[in-house]
Amino acid sequence: MKQSQWSSRLGYILAAAGSAVGIGAIWKFPYVTAANGGGAFLLVFLLFSFTLGVAVLMGETLLGSMSRRGVAGAFSELLGKRWRWVGYMGLLSTLLIFCFYSVVGGWTLGYTGMAVAGQLNHGDAAALTARFNNYVSDDFWPILTHLLFAALTWIVVQGGIQKGVERTLRWMMPALFVMMLMLVIFGLTLPNAMEGVRHFLMPDFSKLGMSGVLDAMGLAFFSLSIGLGIHTTYGAYLPSSEGVGRSSVWVVLLASVVAVLAGLMIFPVLAATGIDPAAGPGLTFMTMPAVFQLLPFGQGLEVIFFALLVFAALSSAISLLEHLQCFLCETWGWSRRTACSAITAFVMVSGIPVSLSFGSLQHLTLFGKTIFEFLDFITSNLMMPVFGLMVTLLLGWKLGRKALPQGLSSHWHHLLMNCWRWIAPLLIGGILVRGLI
Repeated sequence: MKQSQWSSRLGYILAAAGSAVGIGAIWKFPYVTAANGGGAFLLVFLLFSFTLGVAVLMGETLLGSMSRRGVAGAFSELLGKRWRWVGYMGLLSTLLIFCFYSVVGGWTLGYTGMAVAGQLNHGDAAALTARFNNYVSDDFWPILTHLLFAALTWIVVQGGIQKGVERTLRWMMPALFVMMLMLVIFGLTLPNAMEGVRHFLMPDFSKLGMSGVLDAMGLAFFSLSIGLGIHTTYGAYLPSSEGVGRSSVWVVLLASVVAVLAGLMIFPVLAATGIDPAAGPGLTFMTMPAVFQLLPFGQGLEVIFFALLVFAALSSAISLLEHLQCFLCETWGWSRRTACSAITAFVMVSGIPVSLSFGSLQHLTLFGKTIFEFLDFITSNLMMPVFGLMVTLLLGWKLGRKALPQGLSSHWHHLLMNCWRWIAPLLIGGILVRGLI
């Protein structure tokens, strides 16, 4: 396979940050923060992001930059063929996630269309909840938007690393930040907005129990797209491992900024309209349309909000498809277009029963879970933590100091090795245990 490369370090950082910045950072972070003491949860989340997150993300990236191979090839070359199964698990987890993530990405497309058409500008929260339930349980529209979302992802990735992935994310990521800033600035002009800011930023450690700390740890882990091997694939496109440490910090910083902006975007407008930001997962599709009805220029803001969700979802989906196509091209010598087409076709077909699990197939369950819930559970609660655990243990104990990035100051060597050997495995083990009980 002809080795692709990023045209610049900035292109890589934006792509890696795009992988981390999914819709979870926008819809999940605000309500989890509100339920766990606001600023107290934020502080713990940032602490874990810049310790656990940086260490594991850097480790994944180093496997790719050292081997110049995708995740399965990297494990085989650097750690021995008997560890190749870890890479395969990361790839399988990526494929399963793509199958249901494309469905959710399709919802963002559908709701953007409804926002443009003005279909979300009437009805109270109960009516909007019913609209969402009717939409996702429909046997046609969510499948159509899922297919459109998968096709959009294919268009970007089949174009190549520089002309497809990098070129798209070079404008998409700045556009995402601009849209978020627009919504933040508008929200801060609303009455009672600063009360929402205080709710978000002021620490209340009385509401942050051990459960909240574990939630912060898990969110810091999953929100960076670590545990799949995506950053190994992206690291393979780097010319060398020099500067991987700095780049990893930048990726975590950008992802953390998006999470903070999401809070500053959501909390003020909810405070201005008197709605509890701890409303739960329904905040995005069921609560926010009701909020926009109460605001001036509500429909325009609504369109920007859901377009923002499309960009966030697409930036992560691009990394999923890029990760998978790299394996097919590297292993079987397929062309990029053929690999992307085969994976997209599989995801399109497999996503149909996932979408129908909210409607006509909702009674079809595996271990008491719908198809969507089952795929989400086994990837998030089992496969991703196991992958992250194996990466840190193998880096710390098998590769050892050979895995340390070029150009890293000597006083950081001990910290990184101790994190890979002891701290990260202990924390990821906690995430794994919490997810399974």
